[in-house]
Amino acid sequence: MADTVRVLLPVLLVLVALLVLRRRVPVLFWWLVGYPVVVVRVLISYRATMDACGLTVPASAVRRATARMMGRQAAQVPPRHSFPLPTGSGLVMRLRMAAGQAPEDFTASADRLRHAWGAHAVYVHPTKPGWLELRLVGWDVLADVRPSRRRLAAGPLCLPLALREDGRWHSRDFRTVPHELILGATQSGKSVYLRNLLCGLARQSVVLVGIDCKWGVELAPFAPRLSALADNPDRANELLDALLAEMEARFRLIGLSGGAGPNAVLTSDVWGLPDDVRPVPVVVVVDEVAELFLAAGKDDEKRRDAMVTKLIRLAQLGRAAGIYLEVCGQRFGSELGKGATMLRAQLTGRVCHRVNDEASANMALADIAPEAALAATSIPAERPGIAIVGDSSGGWSRVRSPHLTLDEAAAVCRDTSGLVPELARLDSFRSAIALESAGPAAPAATAPTARPVTG
Repeated sequence: MADTVRVLLPVLLVLVALLVLRRRVPVLFWWLVGYPVVVVRVLISYRATMDACGLTVPASAVRRATARMMGRQAAQVPPRHSFPLPTGSGLVMRLRMAAGQAPEDFTASADRLRHAWGAHAVYVHPTKPGWLELRLVGWDVLADVRPSRRRLAAGPLCLPLALREDGRWHSRDFRTVPHELILGATQSGKSVYLRNLLCGLARQSVVLVGIDCKWGVELAPFAPRLSALADNPDRANELLDALLAEMEARFRLIGLSGGAGPNAVLTSDVWGLPDDVRPVPVVVVVDEVAELFLAAGKDDEKRRDAMVTKLIRLAQLGRAAGIYLEVCGQRFGSELGKGATMLRAQLTGRVCHRVNDEASANMALADIAPEAALAATSIPAERPGIAIVGDSSGGWSRVRSPHLTLDEAAAVCRDTSGLVPELARLDSFRSAIALESAGPAAPAATAPTARPVTG
């Protein structure tokens, strides 16, 4: 009896430790247990699974002839594959498709492959003609998203903001997708996504501009890092005028650069200018955009129409001038008034959290991927932070941002207040909180300067 207890006790302790490890540190559990088990299962059952899923093709003529000579029947041939390599959330292997196969065949069988191999999910990504990538995810990676421990490779204005359900990171690249629409109801995780975005930009040489017509309650905590903040519609209207003047001046600078001499490099945007004359990029964050569209009288309607027109101009022409828009709101529909649909068309990046009505989900995603709008309406309320990310190419995916508290985000903006670039046109819009945070002793050498643009 004692010998039995001595044998069973360590086994039970190991099982308990593995269960705790699986719940608390799923990545470590995957490397120690999950990956070896799934690899063995995939390698042993690969041919039978592919055959059961209808992903095999007839053998070549040589194999069929050889089989006939030996009195056998040539078996179906599965696609060739590489050895399954581990990732941070599962494994990946490359498949060489046989003649007549298409990636859609494997996508349609992804759920059957998931059950056959005991994975949480299977994703298919075509890489080049004839090849695709089969990615297995070992567990629900969106259940507990944490910031990446190693710094992901990202260039200027490129930020890893949320984890995709396939284990890869979704990056916000302003130079590829200049303008973005972010929708989400209260407690849906929209504010957390915005905090991650602002904290990432705060560490770069970027002019941050905030428009928050709810008296600044959302963006005021980030005021130390903002070059300008408008907290009411009248102030927002004036700030948009200043941004349009800055955009026009930058276009004049681009135009003058083409005639600077015989060796001048022609360019159509600020990124083609030499480093010594290139102005600092500007990111404009508009929170609760519906507040800009609301009008109680004729005077408000005139101001509303003027602001919407200015936003549309910035969205249409701002990319070349290095001015980018992040438009946020709880809802966004055609009933907001004239110009809403036109503005939406310019915001090619779309992030839709849980919304209160189907119309907002359709406004955000239906024009690029109707199935993405359907996925957005099924986001559960008990999982805040889940969002559907889509782009103008028609692709979409389910993501979740790492949780970031308001205190942590505000501390980052206070610590980076010395990096606020100088832009003369926005000096009058700097909030009192930002000026107090900067103080007279702020190190001027660390602040990147936006070179003056003369009109």
